[in-house]
Amino acid sequence: MIPDIFTFLTAADVAATAPAGILERLSGMSPDELMHAVAALAVSVAWKLVKLLVIWFLGRWITRRVVNVIRILMEKRNVNLSVRTFVSSLVDVVAMIILIVMIIGVIGIDTSSFIALFASAGVAIGMALSGTLQNFAGGVMILLFRPFKVGDVIEAQGVTGCVKEIQIFNTVVNTPDNKVILLPNGPVSTGIINNYSREEVRRVELTYSIAYGDDFEKARKVLLELIAEDGRVLDKPAEPFIGLSSLAASSIDVTVRVWCRQEDYRGILFDMNRKVYETFPKRGLNFPYQTLTVNVNRE
Repeated sequence: MIPDIFTFLTAADVAATAPAGILERLSGMSPDELMHAVAALAVSVAWKLVKLLVIWFLGRWITRRVVNVIRILMEKRNVNLSVRTFVSSLVDVVAMIILIVMIIGVIGIDTSSFIALFASAGVAIGMALSGTLQNFAGGVMILLFRPFKVGDVIEAQGVTGCVKEIQIFNTVVNTPDNKVILLPNGPVSTGIINNYSREEVRRVELTYSIAYGDDFEKARKVLLELIAEDGRVLDKPAEPFIGLSSLAASSIDVTVRVWCRQEDYRGILFDMNRKVYETFPKRGLNFPYQTLTVNVNRE
């Protein structure tokens, strides 16, 4: 009976790894059996080699296609060039490792030890670089989904300022008093982001107080005049609103809401406060002061 290659190289032979044992088995074969065994071995090796080549080239072709698709998607979303390069390289390396593990499995070597080794190394690296990896993942998410861009005024992590640069691990923000602050991308991407620059128009809300006894309609008329004089106030998406918001302990509070372009927000805010401060006393409207009434019991 012609010995099959899988019988010829049994687990006992591999475990023994003794040349003498292999030579003894070869010496017990006839020339025809030896030739058939060598031929079977050659066919088996050739077939495995063909499978390895097919798996390698097919795997590399699929990897290149996947990397190209990812690169095209990131280019369409205007992702930073450094992020595109890093993500493409990362996908290629991971695919290469998976491909090598598959080839090792086809050869017949137990891959469980390799998988355990890679998993242990991944866990160790992840634990050592947990904060850094979180910031990197946050940077990728920010660059992909773009909750803000360079030049936007945002409020995040208790900091308000203009975004100067979006890096892989940090977002650089310039505050109104010209301080440069680096925000870690991890907390920024998972926290609340207030983007003041996303919309073209913004609502300005102001509150002014007049004394009890003053005419509310008169105050409303004065405020409408001041608003009409300011050409930066918009009629859309809504006309200016003036309403009596509350009756406080020492004052009547009047709320003013107007719409303007983003760049005019602070100008209107400061100018309206100055105009109201100058105009109200001239028109007989009084700014109230907090008062305290004390009742004295003389008994």
